[in-house]
Amino acid sequence: MAKWLALDKIANFIQCIKHNGGILGSLRTLYRVDELKFGNLVGQDKYGNKYYENNMYFYGRNRWVIYSENVGMNYDAAQVPAEWYGWLHYKTDLLPHRDPYRPKYKWMADHTPNLSGTNKAYMPYSTTKPKIEAWQPKD
Repeated sequence: MAKWLALDKIANFIQCIKHNGGILGSLRTLYRVDELKFGNLVGQDKYGNKYYENNMYFYGRNRWVIYSENVGMNYDAAQVPAEWYGWLHYKTDLLPHRDPYRPKYKWMADHTPNLSGTNKAYMPYSTTKPKIEAWQPKD
């Protein structure tokens, strides 16, 4: 009877509002990530990104990341480390901290996000003279 009256939808809506920190928190989350979801927090990486899962959603939409607050609105998919990328994209169902086959060597570098388009982007330095010179107007 509750399904016929759509009471389950109302209960999910209320649970979603509670999960996102009330009405103001939900509005803030909606502004920041364009959708409201609720689910179980399954982990957090060292950069502050939080990873959630709710199998009530469709396959492919039931795992998601909420990026760290200190990146503000400048979040990018390149900020997800490789171990969590594999879990988000169903390469493995094991969480990174529970995967016994995950290699951990001292020579492995930490994850760095893609810095293209920022002022910290890599710019190669060339010692060869360019074939084309930029036009400079006369004063």
